[in-house]
Amino acid sequence: MMFAVVLSPLLAVGLGALGLMLSDALSDRKGGFALGTFMILISAAVLAAGVWLGGLADSPDVAALAPWILADRLSLYFTMLLCVGGALSALLAGGYLAEHRLERGEFYVLLLLSVFGAMTLAAAGDALTLFLGLETMSLGVYCLTAYRRQSARSIEGGLKYFLLSSFAAALLLYGFALVYGATGHTDLVGIGAAASTDAGRSPLYLFGAVLVLVGLVFKVSAVPFHAWAPDAYEGAPTPSTTLMAVMVKAAAFAVLLRVLRVCFSDPAWTSWASGWPPVVATLAAVTMTVANLVACRQDSVKRMLAYSSIAHAGYVLVGLSAIVRLRSEGETSALFYLLAYAVSTAGAFGALILCGSHGREAISYEDLSGLGKRHPFTAFVFSVCLLSLAGIPPTVGFFAKWFVFRAAVNAGLYALVALALVNSVIAATYYLRVLVFMYMREPEAGAPVAVPMRSGYVLVAVVLSAAAVIALGLAPAGSLNVAEIALARGSGS
Repeated sequence: MMFAVVLSPLLAVGLGALGLMLSDALSDRKGGFALGTFMILISAAVLAAGVWLGGLADSPDVAALAPWILADRLSLYFTMLLCVGGALSALLAGGYLAEHRLERGEFYVLLLLSVFGAMTLAAAGDALTLFLGLETMSLGVYCLTAYRRQSARSIEGGLKYFLLSSFAAALLLYGFALVYGATGHTDLVGIGAAASTDAGRSPLYLFGAVLVLVGLVFKVSAVPFHAWAPDAYEGAPTPSTTLMAVMVKAAAFAVLLRVLRVCFSDPAWTSWASGWPPVVATLAAVTMTVANLVACRQDSVKRMLAYSSIAHAGYVLVGLSAIVRLRSEGETSALFYLLAYAVSTAGAFGALILCGSHGREAISYEDLSGLGKRHPFTAFVFSVCLLSLAGIPPTVGFFAKWFVFRAAVNAGLYALVALALVNSVIAATYYLRVLVFMYMREPEAGAPVAVPMRSGYVLVAVVLSAAAVIALGLAPAGSLNVAEIALARGSGS
């Protein structure tokens, strides 16, 4: 019985997906799937919060689930984050798909199954469970990327994502196979314990660990493993893009964080002379710089947000770079950043959806000209989320960057922080460019003008995201404290 209670968030999403699939197959009514999906995911988030508050994650009986599923507070934190991100994507889909004549029940089934895989991935304590969760999540996202079957760009994005992601998954699986060959363990704790022995210093273990890290870094879309992201983000329906930018990235960072803190926490692996910290710091620097410079050159707002998403992966990696010298502060700042990024990105993509209707979508910067005067509310919520992504106070994005940069400074990573600050200034130029077009430009005579859609689903999602951006920015201490508790009591560590 205790197992069922602790696993209730995962069961709610899995059974909800099956129920929705049957409903789609047996019912003639095709409406209401967005609201049903939203309710399933919010219920799962509430169940996760109940398990957290009830202290059930600390029960000795739950330890029997390990190493396959780690029902600790770290996994519960990511469960709530993933469910909220999926719920917002479902609301966005409810308006977007109906507006663009793409409403089909399989979209929401795939969304739920993807979230189910992401939750499994975030809670995995064994390489086998990790791979099953990764593939379950990825298969659904491939389909959602190529969901617009009449669009060559959507098919191209889905095919690129499928091919490159499959290659990365093969590297990850082969890496864990080599690690198993060196240590005799597939569970993360066992691998971490073996890392401090002679087995952890063997060439087999070293090569396997490198392949594992490459596979995980691909999923967070860090440079140079980012080539799939811009085309997949741009070609996919915008709700699918939101799901990828929020849920896939959060789940990938969840497992990357757990692998780094459990498998590769031996002093030999955390050394700045020969371990993974300089590699992660280099990835952070390159990811931020390349993504921000390329984002400045984009004419498509959606593609700009895609490169923005890659740049934010670099900022999270800055926090992870600090965990060797300041483990608690670095990890806490990374978790808080993922929360801030999730609500800000969901709001930004949601506002972009709200800005355009069928046949009059908002694609380029020019399409948004004069939006601030014609539709002030839509422009306002878009502005709030963009300012958060830029790190402007008093939004949550400012405090997210503040905590990450402070952790890196306290860890002595001064050059990395200086580069991150320069990148933040560069990023502000393309975020503020959107505001310039909305408030300071008028559309040229005869030019196409984006006309905002009327959708209660999208409006609710955008308002909730913007409200979270402001509320978390005005009172960040509570969310930061939750992240600290999640890390302090993670049983997988």
